Amino acid sequence: MAPHHKDTDAPVLNKAVPVRHPGRWISAVVILGVLALILQSLFTNPRFRWDIVATYILDTKVVQGVGWTLLLTVASMVLAIVLAILLAFMRQSDNPVFRWSSWVWVWFFRGTPVYTQLIFWGLISVLYPKISAGIPFGPEWFSLDTASVITTLVGAILGLGLNESAYLAEIFRAGLKSVDKGQMEAAEALGMSKGKIMWRIILPQAMRVIVPPTGNETIGMLKTTSLVLAVPFTLDLTFATNSLANRTYMPIPLLLVAAIWYLVITSLLMVGQHYIEAYYGKGVDNLSPAPVNAAAAKANSAFKSGAHVGPVTAATETVAAPAGAPESAATAEDPKEDSK
Repeated sequence: MAPHHKDTDAPVLNKAVPVRHPGRWISAVVILGVLALILQSLFTNPRFRWDIVATYILDTKVVQGVGWTLLLTVASMVLAIVLAILLAFMRQSDNPVFRWSSWVWVWFFRGTPVYTQLIFWGLISVLYPKISAGIPFGPEWFSLDTASVITTLVGAILGLGLNESAYLAEIFRAGLKSVDKGQMEAAEALGMSKGKIMWRIILPQAMRVIVPPTGNETIGMLKTTSLVLAVPFTLDLTFATNSLANRTYMPIPLLLVAAIWYLVITSLLMVGQHYIEAYYGKGVDNLSPAPVNAAAAKANSAFKSGAHVGPVTAATETVAAPAGAPESAATAEDPKEDSK
């Protein structure tokens, strides 16, 4: 019997040294230094007049301007979303008239500045003093005064909403095209109607692509409402703070008031966008994983804990046979044995 020798050749474990990242520390120091300089300037420069900012941050005119700004944002986005959905479906239609009509709409409203469009809606009553309905070159059924129908508020919403619909139409079209055609073909093979396919199959998958840019466009719309003076609409936040600045001869503190309110509203919109993205991104991104099958999770945990010893191969797997079946049905037979 051979003597038992003590194993003196055991491998020595390497002492792993973590990778150093000096660039991270340098960038952090630089950014913190710049941030410290900005904060020092903000709180030590008396020309910012933070006392004036505190006085007017909750002024009645300013708070009313915030309300009108939110109303313009919501109403314009609702109009834009409705039109964009229609335009996106028209763009993918088999009807060439619908496709080209949608393309011309996007081309025109995306190709002209929003400020120019707002000025046009402010002058619509000059171009068309009356809105009438009737038979062309025949009797007139009724007519309305354009200025009483398209007020400055309506003109601002139309100008912002129609311009935004061109951008959202392309976003929605990209989201619909991101879903594989096989999804629709499989749903049609199951006998589902086109409306149900769009609502239950296509849109839930397309929303993952549609939501992030739509959220960005909503935040952009909030700030674009500062241009409605072109209509002219004079109740929004920017005009309210500018009018107070002209009255007090202190433009910088009132600009800070407007900036603070815009930052607060934008932050709230970003929080809402985050949760909507997480909802529609389940199972796609790493932040919101999809629910895991319970049986698969249990088998995986058992494997990691050492309950399963040895590699899983086709030769070691057995198939559960139905009750009363012969014992040979529960195991896979080797075809080589049959050939012998």
